[in-house]
Order: sequence, then structure tokens, then C-alpha cells
Amino acid sequence: MSLPLGVSSGDPGGVGPEVAMRACVSTCAQLGAVIYGDAEVMRERASAWGIDAGRLRNVAVGEERALPQGTVGLCDVGPRWTPAALAHSPTAQGGRAQLAALDAAIDAARAGRVRALVTAPMSKEAVNLGGAAFTGHTEHLARAVGLHDDDVTMMFLGPRLRVALVTTHLAVADLPAAITRARVTRTVGHLAEVLLALRKPDESAPRLVVTGLNPHAGEGGLFGSEEASAIEPAMIGLAKCPPFASRGIVLEGPMPAETAFRMASAGEVGGVVAMMHDQATIASKLLDWTQAVNVTWGLPFVRTSVDHGVAYDAAASGSVDPRGMQSALELAQLLTSTG
Repeated sequence: MSLPLGVSSGDPGGVGPEVAMRACVSTCAQLGAVIYGDAEVMRERASAWGIDAGRLRNVAVGEERALPQGTVGLCDVGPRWTPAALAHSPTAQGGRAQLAALDAAIDAARAGRVRALVTAPMSKEAVNLGGAAFTGHTEHLARAVGLHDDDVTMMFLGPRLRVALVTTHLAVADLPAAITRARVTRTVGHLAEVLLALRKPDESAPRLVVTGLNPHAGEGGLFGSEEASAIEPAMIGLAKCPPFASRGIVLEGPMPAETAFRMASAGEVGGVVAMMHDQATIASKLLDWTQAVNVTWGLPFVRTSVDHGVAYDAAASGSVDPRGMQSALELAQLLTSTG
């Protein structure tokens, strides 16, 4: 029997619970999925939203493997959601609830009770209001499995753009010191692994381009030194190592970010390595809105997520779009079905 996907429900006051249930019911017809959160409230909401209750099953922590194939399990964990679910704003109660759901899903993925982890959007503000220091899924996931922040890579994978980030949630003033040879090497290597995993049998080896940090990729040192001190040395070292030396992967750069993303939008390259958060996310959300998937690579399990936030306003108005979560579920299935 195939294992189900494990899904954290996200902020109870945002769109997470609804997109999780809608996407799981429509997408997980074969594998099934387990959603972690307040099972009672999720079931009540499903009925109000017209979701097929016949596809939902209550499942206890530790019993995920027993879930009938093709059904969606509701796994009750953590603090109650009421009244946080109705607040549609960051609350301490909601922060504690969404973190408990995430940690329960992580535990299931680490224990091999679910096939992969798929996460609904969380509010960093709410989690901090709830008393826990939290800067984002990527860093929390790394620490939860005993890794350092620099051991994993945040990526956004969509139909037009596949981009990996050298740095994630960091103040712009701190970026120059954070662009190191080791971080560039790790990010390029992780993106290469993903592209090889997703490559179809008839596709040629992927072509990767690496952006600079500074305007015009530093313009020969006129606008900054990070390209020469960190980015170029990392690329030279990688070119001598597998998979680049033996698998035919083409690596180019550092080049101006606007050039790299123009090439990606034209379909000329297989992936882009970006130096900073907004370099990647602005391009991703322009090119692949609702279709890009946030991936954390380097964990002992596959983790995917939506490329949008908690969207309190959409949750309050009922204008919820589950396509991002559907894409995240589909990619998690694909990544765990490849060798």
C-alpha cells in the first residue's frame, strides 16, 4: 500500500485549511493524504464549503499507514482553532496551532509514516506571537531534523521557471556577508540534483545560469566584489565535480539577474540560481503564479508548499484558490515516484 502525503494545515485564520482540503480531495485520488490540525473544525468547515465528506476519515497520530488509499485523513493535533479560525488575522492561538500542525507533520515524515511533507502557508508573525521564534518553514524544517540552515535550499519550481535561492529570509543589509562560496556551491548542487530528478528520458542535460548579487553582476568589480570573491570561485570548483563534469550539465554566470530571468522566461535555460529572496520570488510570481511550488531540498524527505502566503483577506471573503496547493501535491507525488 502506498503511503499518503502528509499535509500541515497552516494558519487556521488564513486560506491554508481550505486549500489543503480542497486540493487533497481533488488531487490525491490514488495516494491519499493526511491533514494535520484541528480535525473537528476541519470537518465542520469541509461541510460548510461543500467538500465531499465521504472522502474524509479521522486518523490518529501514528496510524497514517492504515488510511484507506485514495481518502483524506484528518489528524487531530495541537491547540483548538476556535476562535483563531474566525479572526482572519495573526493571533497567538493561531500561531501555536499552526506550529503544532507543522511539527506533527514533520514527525510523520521523519518516521516514514507519510510519503512526503506538503505545507500550507503559515504566518511568521502569528507563530512569534504564540511564543516561538520562527523565521520561515525552510529554517524550521532544517533545525527540526538536526541540520543547519545552510544545509538546505529553498526553491521555486514552476512550468516556466525553476529557481533556487542562495539566501532566504535575510535583511538586504546583511546580504554581502552572506554570499559565500559554500552557500553558492550548495545551492547550485541542489538545483542540479532536482533538475536531474525531474528530467525526462529524452531531455538533454540541464543548463543552469547563476545570477550576480550586484547590478550588472558587479560590472567587473565596479559595483561590488561578491561575484569575484564568492560566486565565480564556487562555479569554477563545481565545473570540476560530478554531476557537472560527468553528466554534461552546463553552468553559466555570474550574469545580471535580469539577463538570467529573461533567458529563463524564453525557455533557454533549465534553472536559475538567485542570490537573494526577491530576485527569485518576483520572477517566480510573475512567470508562474499559482503554478510554482516552494520546495525545500536537502532534507531527509521531500517537502513542497504553495508559493503564496496566508491570505487572510481571501479567507475572509471566501475567494480561495486551491491551485497552488494542487501543484504542491502533484510535485510531491512526482518527486517521490522518481528514483
